[in-house]
Amino acid sequence: DGKGKRRNPLHDYKKTGELMLIKVNKTLEVKTKLLNTTEQCAKRCSRNKGLSFTCKAFAYDRVTKRCHWLSFNSLTNGVRKKQDHAFDLFEKKDYVRNCIIGKGADYKGTISVTKSGIPCQAWNSMIPHEH
Repeated sequence: DGKGKRRNPLHDYKKTGELMLIKVNKTLEVKTKLLNTTEQCAKRCSRNKGLSFTCKAFAYDRVTKRCHWLSFNSLTNGVRKKQDHAFDLFEKKDYVRNCIIGKGADYKGTISVTKSGIPCQAWNSMIPHEH
């Protein structure tokens, strides 16, 4: 049958327990809703379902069972980390991972220099190296 082992949507997220993100920059967006499980939160973040922004992370309030979808993560400028026992933070690995998989076309990390500190060449440039 087509059922059986379905991929856990939480696999795409890096979990940090007891952490909440506070936005200092007011333009950053948050949407919240009552949902029973972190899996449901993750599924919705991954599909950007009903969200007016690209979901980069979500925080789950274990006490009120509320999901907070975030248009930012812990690496975003204008964001503070806050220890909070009610929350678990789940950040989309694509945005916090600083490694390249395959050709790197999906790379969303923030590294822009080589190991030795040389600035990376822009993707749209053929100088100094051709693709």
